[in-house]
Amino acid sequence: MLKLSTLSLAVLALCTLPACTATGPTAAASMATAASAAASAATFDRSGEDLAVRPQDDLFRAANGEWLKNTPIPADKASYGNFSQMADRADARVRTLVEALSKGQYRSGSNEQKIAAYFRAFTDEAAMDKAGKTPLQPLLAQAQGLRSAADVARLMGQLQGVTSVPLALDVQPDPKSPQMNLPLTWQSGLGLPNREYYFSKDARMAKARGAYLAYLQTLFRLQGDRRHAARSARDVMQLETRLAKAQWTEVANRDAQKTWNPRTRAELIAQAPGLDWAGFFQAAHMGALERLNVSQPDYVKALAQAVREVPARTWSLYYQARLMDSYANLLSKPWRDARFAFRGKALQGREQPMPRWQQGIDALDAALGEAVGQQYVARYFPADHKARMQQLVANLLKAYGDSIDGLSWMSPATKAKAREKLAKYTTKIGYPDTWRDYSGLTVKDGDPVGNAERAGQFEHLRVAAKMGKPVDRSEWLMSPQTVNAYYNPAMNEIVFPAAILEPPFFDMAADDAANYGAIGAIIGHEISHGFDDQGAQYDGDGKLDNWWTPEDAQAFKALGDRLVAQYAAYEPLPGHKVNGELTLGENIADLSGLQIAYKAWKLSLNGATPPVINGLSGDQRFFYSFAHAWRSKYRDELQLQLLTADPHSPPEFRANGTVMNHDAFEAAFGVKPGDRMYKAPADRIRIW
Repeated sequence: MLKLSTLSLAVLALCTLPACTATGPTAAASMATAASAAASAATFDRSGEDLAVRPQDDLFRAANGEWLKNTPIPADKASYGNFSQMADRADARVRTLVEALSKGQYRSGSNEQKIAAYFRAFTDEAAMDKAGKTPLQPLLAQAQGLRSAADVARLMGQLQGVTSVPLALDVQPDPKSPQMNLPLTWQSGLGLPNREYYFSKDARMAKARGAYLAYLQTLFRLQGDRRHAARSARDVMQLETRLAKAQWTEVANRDAQKTWNPRTRAELIAQAPGLDWAGFFQAAHMGALERLNVSQPDYVKALAQAVREVPARTWSLYYQARLMDSYANLLSKPWRDARFAFRGKALQGREQPMPRWQQGIDALDAALGEAVGQQYVARYFPADHKARMQQLVANLLKAYGDSIDGLSWMSPATKAKAREKLAKYTTKIGYPDTWRDYSGLTVKDGDPVGNAERAGQFEHLRVAAKMGKPVDRSEWLMSPQTVNAYYNPAMNEIVFPAAILEPPFFDMAADDAANYGAIGAIIGHEISHGFDDQGAQYDGDGKLDNWWTPEDAQAFKALGDRLVAQYAAYEPLPGHKVNGELTLGENIADLSGLQIAYKAWKLSLNGATPPVINGLSGDQRFFYSFAHAWRSKYRDELQLQLLTADPHSPPEFRANGTVMNHDAFEAAFGVKPGDRMYKAPADRIRIW
């Protein structure tokens, strides 16, 4: 799965549609007829399967074993599989569009001009080599000029969006009044992936710490601090370790109740003395802030104490390190090489950097994502894809409603609330109805550092301007060219960008068994996030509000505890097991999404029997398609990082761990006691 930086999103990701009505018998029958006609000529791609592995023992390897054995991870990637292959395809398409724009003549200030200029500047490595470190000097000068604790606070506000700082500011829907926006703080500012990397005795993490310290020394030497580079690096590492000690764990950070800590400005100042809060907010263009959510209160208190106690000189070195790290890839070759050696090789195991053009596409997505997306969907997203998705979503919502009605562990009162929430789901498919306005962003040829800095500032100002205003429910948090999807509990919406609605997840030529097993399970996954252990704490209007009876809440928790135990037994790397608590929400969504997708597929058949294709029954194709969707492999370095921070389980367990709880999987393949995929009916976990 993939992740968003915003804390409140559940990403795998997959989505739903607003004005979807449940598919009635006539529509379902027409879909089944169309599917049946297509299936008569359809094939089911079984390349990559390992016929020597029985699905009864290991569905993931039966479906993907030959691909896993014969497909190396490309040298420039830390992982490889369906998601990355689809992302490569989307990137290549964007490259075609961008290079065509680069050859044209466009009005200065137009989106076309900005896209072309941003990409040209980012990919001109010869110009970067000639410029050396000079483009970064104005930013570094700001950090070098710190003299007091007040300076430290103001620069932390000034650098919002420009680089990673210890306390990030965001604006999101107020959990208690989701129709209005509310500012929030979020812990940030570490150079290593998360707090665990600073303290774990694991040999791999100790090695990563050593690589980070060496990287910091290299940055300071490149900057010109050859004499004191080692000491400067140690000072930065010591400060970051202090910050990391105060930061919350990934498990605590996904708790919607723990991270809801509303404060007035006066309360924040009283509870976290030592930081010039007025200067911080003013520098961050949020000076009018009077109320906010302090997501991790004790961390904020510890940060304020650190600002008061740690010398300004050390904070100066810290900010310089963050800026050098953030912009090293836009400077001369020694800087680019140093950053890749740490972030690419040491942390992710990559053997070489991604092609510069592809790095440029990623940078464009961050800076001008919807401007690029507008070009993308005009060329690559046919209208019939959206119409077919609407049908799929309608069937899945209908199946989810039926499933709620049939729950044995939930009382009628809570069922009524659950159905009420489901009825209020909004679905967004493909692209936004209103495109983002980039007229306030200045992009210049030959200025990659300035372009990145201005893009970061522009985005921060866009977000800051939402403070205290009504929530814009038309806003998207991913670009159309992103291969991902998400559920947003504050909006009670599921969102599916255009780029994920492609083979192998969604294929207009495939039969419905394959589509429901892949994209259907993805849609079901995103719907289910509204009813996972965290999403279920929000009502249909996006309000953080308990709509459960105490008895039902306890029954739901008991089911979740069983899922925690199942996944905590999996060990992807020696000595490193899956964190069942961290991954609980995604595991609930995987499990429930697959079960709902299967029910929805059965509804779409309207009683018809699906044909046998390539030796597989409809049910078998459904489960094989689900396992095909998770076809991927990871380098150990990245896998380690994901196990400490990613709320998703590794792909193998997303496939096998899910289907083992599905009654229809046992029936489809005749799974029996003694088979490795067998789970006794009484032990199977059925939530939604």
